[in-house]
Amino acid sequence: MIELLHATKKLGDQIVLNDINARFEEGKIIGIVGRNGSGKSMLFRLLCGLIYPTKGQVLVNGIDLKKHNVFPLEVRALIERPHFIDNMTGFENLSLLASMQKKIGSEEIERYLKLFHLDHEKNKPVSKYSLGMKQKLGIIQVLMEDADVMILDEPFSGLDKESVKEVKKILKKERSQNKTILIASHIESDIDDLCDEVYEMDTGKLTKSS
Repeated sequence: MIELLHATKKLGDQIVLNDINARFEEGKIIGIVGRNGSGKSMLFRLLCGLIYPTKGQVLVNGIDLKKHNVFPLEVRALIERPHFIDNMTGFENLSLLASMQKKIGSEEIERYLKLFHLDHEKNKPVSKYSLGMKQKLGIIQVLMEDADVMILDEPFSGLDKESVKEVKKILKKERSQNKTILIASHIESDIDDLCDEVYEMDTGKLTKSS
């Protein structure tokens, strides 16, 4: 679970996140909508502990990230475009990420590559992956370690219609496992048929839609 208590972030004289109060619970998919530059990606960085609030608190599973100066270990995120090491294979990239916490091994990685129809491409350098394949790899790195909180920034970008359907099905299954899932999308239909709660982001302010 995530709680934001009067969370504010300033960069110089600019307020990029403005007095945000929200509670994102387990077992829900939460949609964040807003135009480019509205603060969505900055909010996601805050939830990952990549930046800290200038004022207020961000709590992940009850832990105040700024107070304890920690990255939340049970959060995985895809923010903006996925980035991988181009001369390494898809399997090697995922294995490198998995080696940091050693929660999963080759078997789990193989299972997700098959689930996303990338098993036949696993030994190909990422430099030869299409945009859609890289996007799938980015989603896999969020899902594969069974984290409590999953954050996906425009997860359907670059995917064909059939892949979008498959990813939505997978995310709904993850929701049933009591995960907290946050999604940013500019496509209204993606939000409407997937999310339990929707928030609007505008000039750094977060408002729950009615």
